[in-house]
Amino acid sequence: MKALILSGGKGTRLRPITYTGAKQLVPVANQPILWYGIQGIVAAGITDIGIIISPETGEEVKATTGDGERFGAKITYILQEKPAGLAHAVKVAQPFLGNDPFVMYLGDNIIQNDLTPFLTEFKENSLDGLILLRPVSNPSAFGVAQVDAQGRVLKLVEKPKDPPSNLALVGIYFFSAAIHEAIASIQPSSRGELEITDAIQVLIDRKTQVGARQIEGWWLDTGKKDDLLEANRIILDTRLESEVEGTIDAQSQVIGRVRIGAGTKVINSTIRGPVAIGENCHIENTFIGPYSSIASGTTLTEVDIEHSVILGEATLENIQQRIVDSVVGRRARLNVAPRRPTALRFMIGDDCQIELV
Repeated sequence: MKALILSGGKGTRLRPITYTGAKQLVPVANQPILWYGIQGIVAAGITDIGIIISPETGEEVKATTGDGERFGAKITYILQEKPAGLAHAVKVAQPFLGNDPFVMYLGDNIIQNDLTPFLTEFKENSLDGLILLRPVSNPSAFGVAQVDAQGRVLKLVEKPKDPPSNLALVGIYFFSAAIHEAIASIQPSSRGELEITDAIQVLIDRKTQVGARQIEGWWLDTGKKDDLLEANRIILDTRLESEVEGTIDAQSQVIGRVRIGAGTKVINSTIRGPVAIGENCHIENTFIGPYSSIASGTTLTEVDIEHSVILGEATLENIQQRIVDSVVGRRARLNVAPRRPTALRFMIGDDCQIELV
């Protein structure tokens, strides 16, 4: 059994953060989103993993994630020259996959469920496909499945205007080698991509064994800012363990579950968990509220922040208002200018979202 993780795409919904990096490497609780998928796959006993990368961000993904040794896996990187659809990614990966069954995992997804029960069902029932589903309130934004009472898939539709159900495809699929022939028989969709839903529909139409199961725990698609913050909140809530490797002076207060990395200095500040703070940060005269993740190398001075994600080496200084529900990119600088008259001065990049209240 092999695994195929998709880590290409342009991440347009997370711009400007993803102008300079892969969306799958944006951190949740100070760990790249991509790594949660790898860890879940390895926990299910699958250690031969292929990762689809793009020309724009592939080298960064390789440099950050490595050869898989840290996860107890072997990782092979597979270049997809252009984003031509999920089924196209499988087609590009066919030399790696061979005739082996595999799990396909979208790299910007995180689920609570253990993959092992789904893998067991896929194997024991000799299925050609098993898709994971979750009821959603806005099915038109997703690939949607119609299933019968026995869990057999009847129909799949990609982002339908009139959804046949509210069951969205989660972005994790189990396939036998039969999927390759199905992909070879489909044509690009109206948006010019080879859709995996079309390939699965071919399997269904050919009366092969395609099953579906609903996941019961949370499912996090981290493609947008608010989704990323929600993923950060849930991971901090459910998986964070207290650990302090940095230094905290006597005037500071740490409350609740807080992880502080080595080399970080906390001076005259209050940290109320759950909070994750990376290595070599400088935090002074600052309040960090619940559900915040502060990446390594960050400087926070005279800042009041809560429910936010701050990426590596950012600097926030002398901010007069509380920062909430925010994502601040790598090496960003945010401070209050001392000059008069009082005014707001910005240099704002493409696709930024800034709210002044």
